[in-house]
Amino acid sequence: MMKPALVISSLILMAAPALAATAEQRGTPAQAKAMLDKAVSYYKAHGREQALAAFTGKKSPFAARDLYVFCIGSDHKLVANGGFHEFIGQSADILKDSAGKSVGEAGWEIAMKQREGQLHYQWLNPTTHLIEPKVSYFARAGSDVCGVGAYDPGK
Repeated sequence: MMKPALVISSLILMAAPALAATAEQRGTPAQAKAMLDKAVSYYKAHGREQALAAFTGKKSPFAARDLYVFCIGSDHKLVANGGFHEFIGQSADILKDSAGKSVGEAGWEIAMKQREGQLHYQWLNPTTHLIEPKVSYFARAGSDVCGVGAYDPGK
């Protein structure tokens, strides 16, 4: 199991090519929500196996700019991740925000209790190297919880 600091460090290193990203290359919260809605519809129409493969494939419409779909299985492990394929199989509960709160666990709870919802938190932005407001949208999809997040500098 990876330690939270190692996870965050790994995310920063893997995102290095994105350091030159401009505002036009970043997805918005509205685009993140729309991508999640498409992902849940696809999951329902095509089934779990095909959906998870499509989400991890990092192809449109499940990846655009810096947005991508990720899914958490009932054991709280990542079962799809269009941005960081290497984290599949890792516990989503170890991904913690700047206050130490588990984003994976909170997203799971939101989706299980409300079927869908959003989580606002502070997260290291690999583009700016600053802790910035981020919003992730979560929704139940079969036995999984899927999400898409976007930085929300307006918050």
